Amino acid sequence: MNPQRRPSTRNVHTAPDSSRSLKQAREISSPADRPARPERALVTTDHEVIRRWAERRGARPATMPGSAYNGHLGVLRLDFPGYGGAVLQPVDWDEWFADFDAQGLSFLYQEQWADGSLSNFNRLEGVDRVVG
Repeated sequence: MNPQRRPSTRNVHTAPDSSRSLKQAREISSPADRPARPERALVTTDHEVIRRWAERRGARPATMPGSAYNGHLGVLRLDFPGYGGAVLQPVDWDEWFADFDAQGLSFLYQEQWADGSLSNFNRLEGVDRVVG
């Protein structure tokens, strides 16, 4: 077994049509986990990992107005300072995570770019599709 690879016990679910990025990302399952390379694509479903990552970047939970359906928020987003706040509707973390879980999403993200600068790259991905 390659010492860099974990056994295939992932909390993140993939399907044949999941993105290659999602399939190859290293799963992070707690705030204590660290990637071998900071620029590597990471994936998690852990709420605390997501919240800490967002808060280090000043991002807040949000949704796209008008995307709600069947009592759910609909399209989930993270609102970064200076980026989409005029369009996005703020929500609280509990509501955001309830819909994140209900939609069966995974959080694909990156800590740093290859040059060492902080990366805001993130994408929410479901088992069978990229969300928004």
